Formats: sequence, C-alpha cells, structure tokens
Amino acid sequence: MFRNNFKTTIRNLWKNKTYSFLNIFGLAVGVSCAALIFLWVEDEFSYDHQNIKKDRLYSILENQAYNGKIYTFSATPGLMAPAMKSEIPGIANTTRTSWPQTVLFSIGDKTIYETGFYADSNLFNMFTVPFVQGKAANAFAQLHSVVISEKMAKKFFGDDKSIPGKTIKIDNKDEYVVTGVFKDMPDNSSIKFDWASPYEIFFVKNRWLTNWGSNGIKTYVELMPGTSPASVNKILYSYIQKRAEHAVARPFLLSMNDWRLHSQFTDGKQIGGRIEFVHMFIAIAWIILLIACINFMNLATARSEKRAREVGVKKVLGAEKTTLIAQFIGEAVFMSLIAVLFSILFILLALPVFNTLVEKNLSIGLGNPFHLLALILIALLCGLIAGSYPALYLSSFNPIYVFKGMKMKGGSAAWIRKGLVVFQFTISIVLIICTIIIFQQVQYVKSRNLGYNKDNLIELDAQGDIINHFSTIKQQLLETGAVENAALSSLGMLFMGSNTDDYSWEGKDPTKKILITNDYVSPEYLSATQTKFAQGKDFESIGDSNKVIINETLANLMGKGSAVGKIIRQDTTKFQVIGVVKDFVFGDMYGASDPLLFVCYPNWASYLYVRLKSNTDPEKALAKIEPVMKTNNPGYPFDFRFVDDQFNQIFKTEVLIGKLARLFASLAIIISCLGLFGLAAYTAERRTKEIGIRKVLGASVTRIAGLLSKDFLQLVLIAGVIAFPLSWWAMYRWLQNYSYRIEINWWVFILAGALAILIAVLTISSQAIRAALANPVKSLRTE
Repeated sequence: MFRNNFKTTIRNLWKNKTYSFLNIFGLAVGVSCAALIFLWVEDEFSYDHQNIKKDRLYSILENQAYNGKIYTFSATPGLMAPAMKSEIPGIANTTRTSWPQTVLFSIGDKTIYETGFYADSNLFNMFTVPFVQGKAANAFAQLHSVVISEKMAKKFFGDDKSIPGKTIKIDNKDEYVVTGVFKDMPDNSSIKFDWASPYEIFFVKNRWLTNWGSNGIKTYVELMPGTSPASVNKILYSYIQKRAEHAVARPFLLSMNDWRLHSQFTDGKQIGGRIEFVHMFIAIAWIILLIACINFMNLATARSEKRAREVGVKKVLGAEKTTLIAQFIGEAVFMSLIAVLFSILFILLALPVFNTLVEKNLSIGLGNPFHLLALILIALLCGLIAGSYPALYLSSFNPIYVFKGMKMKGGSAAWIRKGLVVFQFTISIVLIICTIIIFQQVQYVKSRNLGYNKDNLIELDAQGDIINHFSTIKQQLLETGAVENAALSSLGMLFMGSNTDDYSWEGKDPTKKILITNDYVSPEYLSATQTKFAQGKDFESIGDSNKVIINETLANLMGKGSAVGKIIRQDTTKFQVIGVVKDFVFGDMYGASDPLLFVCYPNWASYLYVRLKSNTDPEKALAKIEPVMKTNNPGYPFDFRFVDDQFNQIFKTEVLIGKLARLFASLAIIISCLGLFGLAAYTAERRTKEIGIRKVLGASVTRIAGLLSKDFLQLVLIAGVIAFPLSWWAMYRWLQNYSYRIEINWWVFILAGALAILIAVLTISSQAIRAALANPVKSLRTE
C-alpha cells in the first residue's frame, strides 16, 4: 500500500508540475523564513548560557525616587559588595566591576585600544571564564596585573604559548604583568571584556567610592543553592539607608536570566524589554509558515475535481476513509519534506546576508541534533496542517456523484478557500502597515530637534595630555582651516549619565529630591556643540568655575521668573546661574530633557569635542586633525567617533526591527501571491469554455480579464477591512512604549490597502490576460 501511494504521489507531482512547484517553493520559502527567525530567537534565548552558575547569578539594581518619578539604575556604592557577602545570609559570593573602559595598551611601538574593566578576583569564581594560559586563581595575585583575551593576546604576542609573566604597558604609564589568557567571550554574552585588572587599582584613583551615597560601579551576586531572592531583596530594600541616612536608593536583585530579555523598567517596575521583539518575531515565523501551508490547502482543494475519479475508484475497491486521509496527508508531508530540503539550501544562501542584517554569527548547525529534529518537526507540522483539510475534503467524495459526472457539493470548500485567501492578505496588509509605522517612528525621532547640532561633530577620548595641552591643541586645530571650534566635557554629549540630588536653591522644598545631571566643561563647550540659549550668556573663561549654566527644565523647577542671577548650592559651594540653555535631548531619545547643569571646570573632562566647518570634506579634515593630535598627545593613536554615527547607533534595535519587518512582510506577500497565482491559473483553466463563449459573443479582453480578477480583488478588499483595525491596535500599543511618538495617520492604511490590491492585480493579471487572449476556437473544441 505504501509503495502504491508513494508512486501515486510522485506521478501527481510530476503531472502537475506548476502546482507542485508553487506548493513546494512556497513551503520552502516559508520554512526558510521561519528557520532564520528561530535561529535568531535561539541565539537571544541562549545569552549567558555558558555560565555554569547562571541560575544563581544576579546583578544589583537600584530604584531611586525623584520628584515623583522612580528611576532604575545599575550603578551601586563601592562598599556594597564586600558588605553584602559578610552580612547577608544566603550570599555565596560577590564581585565588583568598573564600567567598561577603552584603554591604550602598548608593547614597544605596538599600541592598541582594548575594552575591559577593573574587577574583584571573585569574578572568575562566579562567572565561567575559561583560561587557556595561566590560572584564574592566580589572576590578580599581584596589584599591577592584567588578564587578557585570546584575541588580544594574538594581537600582541602572536602564537606564543607562554604569555603569563610578560609585561604590557597601560596608558603609556604603568607596566602590568600579564597573569593569564582567557577564551574570548562568546558573542551571546551580556558581560564582554578583553582585559581585566584588580579592582583595587580603580579604587585608589576613585576614593569617593567609600561614600555609601555615591554610585559608580556594578555589583554582582552569587546566591547559595536554595536561597530565595525575595528574602535577600527584603534585606536589601533598606540596606543603603542604614549606612547613608539621606540616600534614596532601594537595591534589588536582577537574575542573569533576565539581563538580556527582561531588563526594561518603568517607574521602578520590570515591564519586559527585548523579549517583546522576540515574541513578535516568533509569531511572525509561525504566521509565515501558516501562510505557506494555506497555499497548499487552497491549491489542493481547488484542484479536487482532478482527483475525484481516483478517490471514487479507490472507494469502490474498498478503500476506507481513514486510508484515503492517510494517503493525502502523507502526500502533504512528503511535499513538506522536499520543501525542507530546498529550504536548507535557501538558508545557507541567505545566512551571510541575514547575519549582516542582525549583526550576529548564526549558523544552520546541521550537526546539531536539535536543529535537525526541529527541521523534521517543522516538516511534519507543515504537512499535517497543510494536508489536513484537503485530506478530509477529498476523502469525503461520494463515488456515485463522481461516476455519474454530477457536480459535487463543494460550496463549503470554496468558502473556506476564500476565507484562507482573506487570512493570507489580512496578515500581509497588517505587516505592510506595521512596517510603514515602525519606519515613520524611527525617522520621526531621528529627525527630532535635539537642541544642538550633532552633524560635523567629532568626539575623542581626553586621554594622555589632552587636558593639559588643550589650549595649544585648540589653537592648532583652528589653524588647520578645517575646524570651527573645540571643547572639553566630562560627559558624552548623547548619553550624559553623571547626576546627583545634592544641589539646592532658595525656595527649594528640602524634603523633595531632584536628580540633576552635572557636566563639567570648558568655556567653549556650548558654542562648539551649537546649543541654543534661552536666557543669559555663555561662559567667558576658565575663571567662571563658580558660575553655572542650566537648562530650561531645571530653571522651571527653580520657580517663576528668570533663573539668571539665582544661586545654586552644593554643600558649602555656591554657584551663580549666568545662563539658561534650551532643553536638548540626551540619554532617552524618546523622552523629555531631565534637569541639567553645566559647571565650567574642564580639569575633570573625559571627552574632547571638535566641530568641523560645515563646508569641509570630513576625510580631508581628519587628515589635518590627526597630526595635531599626535604631536600634542604622543603615544596615543588617533581614535575618534562622529556624534551623528553614535546617534544612529542608539536606534539600532528599532532600525533592525524595521528592516526585519520589511523583509518578512515582503516574503509573506510573495508567498501569498504564489497561492493567488495558482488559484488564478486554476480558475482560468476551469472557465476556459466560458471565456471562449464570451469572446465569440463579443466580450473584450479587458472585460474578460476584469471578470476573472473581480472575485480575487474582492477578497483582498475584505482583507484590508479586517487588517486596518488589527494593525491600528497593534501599532497603537507599540507606540505607547515611547513618550515621543508619531500619530497614526489614516493615509497609511489607504497606502497599504492600495499596495496590496496592486500586488494582487499584478499577480492575477498575467493569468487573466493570458486566458482572455486565448483562441476561442481551441477553447470550445476541448471536448
């Protein structure tokens, strides 16, 4: 029986090549899309899985309430980690790390910037960091030591297998002993670094870390097996207040399992994060598979009359309905398996481009039993879904109707086919609308008036002698003719990040905590960044260190009337407000500006900003800037960043979501159109005689083509009516995540509907026009 059914399946595939191709190709494209999405999803869920203690590792976050709003920060006090380990039951280990720092390493004439941090040695007991040279236990046996990654080791030492004990210079100052080489951190790791040195080095340079009210490092915790995070959180809630009475920080644990996908907080509550995108694309993967399966169901039921006699004969010869169902489902599974084989080829061809798009290094991993099993399960699932209804429909044919040539009652099948076409195009239109709105939202924010000019602005790290030689550097940069201005700042223009609540002024409610970002800058900073003033004046010289400039948000908090001339206090220090700048966007690009204060004190600067002249070619300008920097800051390679590139990187996730949405919307439409093309071809074939008669009676080609297209276009219109409210609801909810967002315009729905109709017309028209142009003599002589 199996052999006969297999032969029948092969004959049917070969006899109906066009429909077989449409089914197999559509399924292959659908499986390929779904597989690519599932590979991406697998990578997202696999973050940090290399850590053996993953389920017991936590980071410490803090909720801090200011002016009626709760902020969530990942910075913690420097003394917190050792205190927690010794005082809180259930904590097995703790470690501290500085924020990632890009530092200059050198051996002789070879100099390279690498990113890493300062950490406690417990880091290697808690996190799984395999060493290939040296031992983790001896990593920080001496103060000036450093462990480096394999990648970094290869850059400096090549294939040397005896690196521990060799020295390397950091920041052209101190010699450090390389005590170990560890394996490169996986791409899907939340903590990535190419070097690590003892925390004590960082602590000596930052003595303010002894203050329990100051947050400046990251703290990680390992719980003992069986310890309840809730019990630790209960102790942590007032842990800092017991040591710093006026502190507002409320620490809590965040599991490593949540670092990648559930790290978004609003008003102090965990609301999700990247997991929302993962869920969205999982849904898209299954929808695309379903659309591909629908093509099979539609074409199989539409061509049911071609197989009516086969079913009739088998029933007369005693075939049971279950046997026929098994045969047709088996055919569907067989076609699905062929489609999966083709999809493997498609995935291999598409992976390089897809990896570039999602910035990952995914592989199909056919040697992974889980991946092979997943492909087989997808094939079986698609076969069962695609073949279920056709199998039930075909196996229900009455042999009496078949052999008498009577028309079978297939009204329900026709309605189901129409419903499935409506479903396909509903999903396609929803994806088109979502794609347009996501693109609009990203462009809306990217074109937002930031309050400063990010174009032609270069950011450099203020390393080495840049601060000491700033006056000379600035003068020489201006003399190049390519530079308009230069300035120093302690904070990055786009991100800021350093803030405090210890400023006060006359009339301020002493019980009210207000978080203020403070940036220490050189006098030229606001003019170099082209920040606009609302009141007052700019700094005039470094001597203005007792004067400050604030933004409009802070000025409004200080009360009615002009803020210029008012006094702001920080402990015993008094500052006079000399200017108010218009609010500009930093940190949260979708939100409003937070209170901000500029102090004229460039000695604490971390960044040098260089403003290029607007009519200058960037490459030529950089060629002139580089020798100036190398002359005044020898030993440091010329390393820079364009601020507008940094700005674009902020929207990397949204841009990626938009690109993926466009890609999968396009593929969903293509798959839907394959089915529509097959149905149009079959409809034209069924109505061959009718078309011939109409042509003989004088019907024009246009009229006949319109007649054949009308039913399908009605289905697309119905799909649009259903898709419009669905897509509005989905996009309305998505936009609520952003405080600075677009309004959903009505023309987006009209455009998406018109686009869907146009695509459907182009798909159907080739078959409709071909049928309309056929010779009616041949059409009427078919029997």
